[in-house]
Amino acid sequence: MIDQDRIAELNQPLVSDHDRELAELSARVGRGGGPDPEAVIGALAGFSVAAPSWALGTGGTRFGRFPVGGEPRATVEKIDDVAALRALVGATRSISLHVPWDDPADPEGLREYAAGQGIGFDAMNSNTFQDNPSTTGDGKVSYKFGSLANADPATRQAAVEHNLYVIDLGVRLGSRALTVWLADGTNHPGQADFRAQFERVAEGLRGIHDHLPEGWRMFTEHKPFEPAFYSTVNQDWGSSLLLAQAAGPKASCLVDLGHHLPNANIEQVVSRLAMVGRLGGFHFNDSKYGDDDLTTGSITPFQLFLIFGELVAAGGGRVPELAYMIDQSHNLKDPIEDLIQSTEAILLAYAQALLVDREALRAAQDGNDPALAQELLQAAFRTDVRPLAAEARRRNGAALAPLAAYRAIGYRDARIAERGRGTVATGL
Repeated sequence: MIDQDRIAELNQPLVSDHDRELAELSARVGRGGGPDPEAVIGALAGFSVAAPSWALGTGGTRFGRFPVGGEPRATVEKIDDVAALRALVGATRSISLHVPWDDPADPEGLREYAAGQGIGFDAMNSNTFQDNPSTTGDGKVSYKFGSLANADPATRQAAVEHNLYVIDLGVRLGSRALTVWLADGTNHPGQADFRAQFERVAEGLRGIHDHLPEGWRMFTEHKPFEPAFYSTVNQDWGSSLLLAQAAGPKASCLVDLGHHLPNANIEQVVSRLAMVGRLGGFHFNDSKYGDDDLTTGSITPFQLFLIFGELVAAGGGRVPELAYMIDQSHNLKDPIEDLIQSTEAILLAYAQALLVDREALRAAQDGNDPALAQELLQAAFRTDVRPLAAEARRRNGAALAPLAAYRAIGYRDARIAERGRGTVATGL
């Protein structure tokens, strides 16, 4: 729905200034044996971050929701929106589905349609934090008191079977991973036995893990609170690691940037999980207080830069092949505009991390020189790398100024005319 000719037309008035700014930055970055700007651009152009199907509609809170209009009415229209996003930013080449919010009747047909749009299927997401009519509709089973951690064997079995179903659906779509986030926990002291809950979850994850096809991965996702507020079974990276290890060799940990208590050192968590080979993926967002699901890089851009620094270190000069996805709730913004801004922030943080002189930083660290170490990090972080990210987009056939292009094209107005103003997408 957004063709490259239109993108090129919108890029044309910006090309002259962009080329000049890129040349100036490249000369400055490459001076004195600095990183090769072409290598940085190549790394950015090759990077892809998935868009979640549930973030293509307006989010909300328990107090209300204000739809933006033109929201996707079905999974196929979510793919259309991701394809539009990819045309604008060049870095969102896959979509991550959430079952049963997305449960296509014809997975093979949907896969073929998505491929025609240049979109693949990222990790599948199971849902056992809401009662699902297909597994709990008989009234005898409910996730009210947990799923895999539930004391009721029938409820635990229903949760396992739902995850097996999601894996089988993912195989038909061409996905190669499953993300398991559990709301299991307690809201009252003494409500449940901590150890028994944890052991039941570990047992359930082993059964799910053993159903994974060859080449598949499973991610355990931790969260300190919500909707369980007294205790959460998988409450931190240590618990997530224990569960992944208990599940089996195909299991690793997923880090959601909002799933930490305030002031947590997330970059250290990334380092630890990478060190033991159990870092599986990321959900990018930002937060002020908790799991706010705000625009990536809008609150703590330096933290995002430091996280990418750990990723670059773990990947030996580039980020490793993990599952990268944006996970946000767009309560006020147009969802696609928010995803555009988040993708830009991710690329900028990656570019800045690539500019760090790793050899000099290691020498400063080994020489116990914290002032020099800070100077090296700040030199990279304070560099305006927007021309590098813009060039990576241009080489992918995308927009130099994606948000301005999105508004100039009038994509949202066209979707409102097509889908209606009162449509509400499935999901959060």
